[in-house]
Amino acid sequence: MRRFDVTIAGELNLDLILYGTPEEIPRERELLVSDFSVTLGASSAIVAHNLGSLGSHVGFVSCIGDDQFGDLALARLAAAKTDVSKVAILPGRKTGLTVIMQRKSWRNMLTYPGTIFDLSMEKLDFEYLSSAKHFHLSSFYLQRGLRPDVPELFRKLKNAGLTISLDCNDDPDDGWDGGIQEALKWVDVFLPNAREIMRLTGASDWQCAIEEVAKTVPWVVVKLGSEGAVARREKEQWSSPALKVNLVDPVGAGDSFDAGFLHEYIRGSDVKACLAAGNRAGALSVTRAGGTEAFRDADHRMKFLQLHGG
Repeated sequence: MRRFDVTIAGELNLDLILYGTPEEIPRERELLVSDFSVTLGASSAIVAHNLGSLGSHVGFVSCIGDDQFGDLALARLAAAKTDVSKVAILPGRKTGLTVIMQRKSWRNMLTYPGTIFDLSMEKLDFEYLSSAKHFHLSSFYLQRGLRPDVPELFRKLKNAGLTISLDCNDDPDDGWDGGIQEALKWVDVFLPNAREIMRLTGASDWQCAIEEVAKTVPWVVVKLGSEGAVARREKEQWSSPALKVNLVDPVGAGDSFDAGFLHEYIRGSDVKACLAAGNRAGALSVTRAGGTEAFRDADHRMKFLQLHGG
């Protein structure tokens, strides 16, 4: 028996989301926005929170500062029944923060890394991480302290009998290397969006990109936003349409898709069920501000999932 369904090592911070940000921001001007929200942020933490809210048993490893931002982020994650006993609180350090300037159809994300870069191989409890069926890593390019050792970590976890998933997320340096090709050799499920897989491979469209990555990774799952998602295994490919819902906030939709997909994957569900669960979780996410608020509202979450076959 494994202690957890999924373990995750990654970043834990808050998101400050500004709505109605002007399209252009001139210098030396005070500009107004229409609303704001402070929510649990960080791709790794959103996946962990939403997996826990869906009923998976999740163990989480991270570093935060000894500040109010860290306290709030930790409390939000623990409230989703995620085990946070291995989250290190670093004295004198500041917890990371992402400011998201949301416009009608696009956004900017400014991240102060804080303790994000402090997570390293030396801070990981391998016995804890390996006490699960599955291990997930998000934000490959943000894990600067851990990134050089990710291939070795994946190798050890595979040898311990775990399956592994990876969502690379964006590369702030726009280099799209950093050893990810070596890491992908150990990955069972790769979960990029269309832009990310195209940047990663240099392909001109996501279909060519998915064919390329499928030569290395058993399951390549590409998130296509309003067009749903596709999954590829060798020469076979499946698609699943997105749900039509009232969009409140797209922040965290991709991470929520990861949570829904993995919740079914670790239970041995077939690919169609996993894709449908991913799209359902992503759609649920956009009905509230931020990536976790729709999952925090238990009544709203249950009614939504029941309505849409969850």
